[in-house]
Amino acid sequence: MEDLLHKPEEVAEYLGTSVGGLAQMRYRGSGPKFVKLGRKAVRYRDSDIKEWLEQNVKNQT
Repeated sequence: MEDLLHKPEEVAEYLGTSVGGLAQMRYRGSGPKFVKLGRKAVRYRDSDIKEWLEQNVKNQT
């Protein structure tokens, strides 16, 4: 099974946030799981993005 890797720019656009906002989510541990490639490269797997979205579905505020 193939799990595509996405750059933060792609994920931020998909989630409707900024790249900086996505970086803050990584720092706080509140965003989707991510893969660290080397010292600076960060990527997101399709499955982790979908899982995070499902966990954040709410019925009320």
